[in-house]
Amino acid sequence: MKKDSNAPQRKQDHIELAFQSQIAHSNLDQRFYYEPLLSPHPQTGSLPSFNFLQKAHSTPMWVSSMTGGTALARTINFNLARACKDFGMGMGLGSCRSLLENDEYLNDFAVRKLIGDDLPLYANLGIAQVEELVSQNKYTLIQDLVKKLDADGLIIHVNPFQEWLQPEGDTFKESPIITIKRVLDNISAPIIVKEVGQGMGYDSLKALMQLPLEAIEFAANGGTNFAKLELLRSNEQKKEVYNMLALVGHSAEDMVNICNTLLEELQEKALCQQYIISGGVKNFLDGYYLINKLNANCVFGQASSFLKYARADYETLYRYVDTQIQGLELANAYLKVR
Repeated sequence: MKKDSNAPQRKQDHIELAFQSQIAHSNLDQRFYYEPLLSPHPQTGSLPSFNFLQKAHSTPMWVSSMTGGTALARTINFNLARACKDFGMGMGLGSCRSLLENDEYLNDFAVRKLIGDDLPLYANLGIAQVEELVSQNKYTLIQDLVKKLDADGLIIHVNPFQEWLQPEGDTFKESPIITIKRVLDNISAPIIVKEVGQGMGYDSLKALMQLPLEAIEFAANGGTNFAKLELLRSNEQKKEVYNMLALVGHSAEDMVNICNTLLEELQEKALCQQYIISGGVKNFLDGYYLINKLNANCVFGQASSFLKYARADYETLYRYVDTQIQGLELANAYLKVR
């Protein structure tokens, strides 16, 4: 038995901190059964590997789309791509709209060599830009965008409230579901559809789940709400009139429950069977809970949490992701979802 040289100090700490370490019953996390007897401490790399978006993953985390065309975009994207490679995660790029016009910012997005060929990398366009390209029959521009980034496919983000509230916003002339169907009919690249911070309800999810999409990303309420973000950029009259719109939406847990209901209801009509649970997923415990609640192949996505640590040196981001994965390994060993 090794000598415990820190025992006196540890015991003193226990005495001094005992009263600060009490947790009220009302603060207990009721989402889990804690099972401390059934597993040893997990070893690094103990999470089971799995296939998602047709590629092998080591970690059930996804880097959700967040930025492009800014001074920090290159640093952020490169750091995130390195983390994906090191930890076996997939990545969605921020809006690639600028690359439709020219390649001035291409180097900010060119991360395929960093992430490698064995993990998914998806380009990203807003539904307004996609609708415009579709109306002009410019499907080749979408296909060329995916090709120039060496991406596996395209994420289409749907954002009617954001566009309506944005001072520079675009107006949709077609229902987004119609535009999405046209893209699927005319482009061979895999397509993911996501919202931008308020999630989607039963009817929208039902419509999407019956399409041959590669995946659906929630982008539920709880993370960055782009309707609220645009309100903060708007004039005082708009803020007063439209403020309550930012409070409309669905949480990630609400969307998990809706998806489970629809999977049961649709059965073989549910053509989309892969999901990225994002929006308000603050940490590994949130993610662990949600991916174990959804009855489908899924990962959990984070954007703002990654963004916080990806703006500086890579070591800072590496430590954050590594700590989150260690938490997942610990949860996998000792926690069962109720």
